[in-house]
Amino acid sequence: MHLTLDVGNGDIFGGVFEEQGLALRFRKSSRPSTSSDELGLFLRDVLREHGRDPAAVEQIAICSVVPELIYSLRSCCRKYFQIDPFILQAGTKTGLKIGYRNPLEVGPDRIANAIGGLHLFPDQNLIIVDLGTATTFDVIKANRTYLGGIILPGVRIGMESLEKNTARLPTVEIVPPAELIGRSTVECIQSGLYYGNRAIVKELTREIRSQAFPNESVSVIGTGGFSRLFERDRLFDATLPDLILIGLERALHLNPDGSGPWTGAPVDEPN
Repeated sequence: MHLTLDVGNGDIFGGVFEEQGLALRFRKSSRPSTSSDELGLFLRDVLREHGRDPAAVEQIAICSVVPELIYSLRSCCRKYFQIDPFILQAGTKTGLKIGYRNPLEVGPDRIANAIGGLHLFPDQNLIIVDLGTATTFDVIKANRTYLGGIILPGVRIGMESLEKNTARLPTVEIVPPAELIGRSTVECIQSGLYYGNRAIVKELTREIRSQAFPNESVSVIGTGGFSRLFERDRLFDATLPDLILIGLERALHLNPDGSGPWTGAPVDEPN
């Protein structure tokens, strides 16, 4: 049994892989102050609640865009699972050729998405649109070259920005509106969030196709927490919210010695 953890700015998205594939997924709010004990107890409880024995976990794979949490995550895995985790980061095997000017700048979450995308869609050009805290576009050639991408504020950040920087605009539920033209303040905000982000995805995808893949076929994959928001619009050839977990599982196969039993002394939290 393998445990995979994607640690973002807002939450921890986790999955459990068994022989048949992804068997369990879960989320937890992430904060920089989260301790190894809090993480360890949460993960063990989640496994037990779903009929899994924490002692059956053989390997753990992690990608984190929150550097200050990596120490707690590694300590949690060692203390509560007796496993030294695999951390997807610079220097690990990815099977990708990175086209960034500085490859060290590519976020591990984006690398995991690329690994997962190429595993599910081998020998295909890919545009991966991750609709999470940020909205990211990752562009990958069929020859496994990661060309780069685009980063912009995510759907929820847009809503929170309106709330925090205006005097009278409320927080709204992020849902597809019934009509383009809102007839209340709430409806107007919902329309702006939905149709505005839909337009961004459609136009940027069109531009990427034109510039990176002229006269070539390309598959567009939607992932991330808000990817299903746009399912009715058929923006994507496939919507795969679990893509990053699949990528982490594949990264373990590329780095078979990256995670294993921890036989050292327990690691305490820094003061």
